Amino acid sequence: MTSSETRPLARTVASTQSEMTQFILPNDANTMGNLLGGRLMHFIDLTGALAAYRHSRTNLVTASMDHIDFIVPGHVGDLLILKSSVNRAFTTSLEVGVKVWIEHPRTGAVHHAASAYLVYVAVNQEGRPLKVPQAIAETPDQQRRFADAQLRREHREAESARRKDERRTTANPESDADTYR
Repeated sequence: MTSSETRPLARTVASTQSEMTQFILPNDANTMGNLLGGRLMHFIDLTGALAAYRHSRTNLVTASMDHIDFIVPGHVGDLLILKSSVNRAFTTSLEVGVKVWIEHPRTGAVHHAASAYLVYVAVNQEGRPLKVPQAIAETPDQQRRFADAQLRREHREAESARRKDERRTTANPESDADTYR
């Protein structure tokens, strides 16, 4: 972004929303024909990044996938519908919610398949954080998600501090070498 370009101070949540539709193909599935969880996470990250980019209009990095629920499986031949929206913008980061549906192409039956929260950080060309516009939540649902995002952020920060303290107080770093975090 050049110095002559200006960033808006705020953007509406509606202006950030993104949608992606995909067929579930054999290379997206396991040997039982079910959509791979990692492949779904990839689609979720892409759709979430689109909403974050529409809001920030700058480079972004995925900082976390805070929570994901796999509710029903998708199968080869089904349509995968992903919708994302910025829930809240903080100083340099944004929380984005992504909801996923599976649609059976012949019957048109649609089922909620997964939901996730992701955090993206806006960065410049050198990878340093940039400020992002504030998010304007207009509808009651957007306002609820806006408030809930603050609670999730506080939880993420508390968990991060707990992990940092745990690493600092661990006398023998090899003692929990077989524990994955």
